[in-house]
Amino acid sequence: MSHHAGLSPERWAGFSLDQQVLMIANEMHRAAKLSAPDGRERARNAYARVLQLTDLTIEVNPCRPLRRELLRWRDLVAALYVAPIAEPGAHAAAFRALLRLTPEASKQLAPGR
Repeated sequence: MSHHAGLSPERWAGFSLDQQVLMIANEMHRAAKLSAPDGRERARNAYARVLQLTDLTIEVNPCRPLRRELLRWRDLVAALYVAPIAEPGAHAAAFRALLRLTPEASKQLAPGR
């Protein structure tokens, strides 16, 4: 999980919540692209980065209800991380839930989703 090792909480806090959520979503998108059996380890690495960025977001946001929702969401990603095979349906559900956390991120969802 050293991909974002140099990213300090102070630097992460400099991004808006919308930006934080969209950067986490970018890593989720990478994980989805690596869901083929031969890319499982790379997908697991992407999920590790998702978990790391989520942990930073939880750490730097003082809003208790947001942190509670992020902790619940983190459990979904942790399950994807430890799953022995890719779970596209669970990944898609977690991805949609993440994007619904902020109005700006929600704009990335197709209408009606």
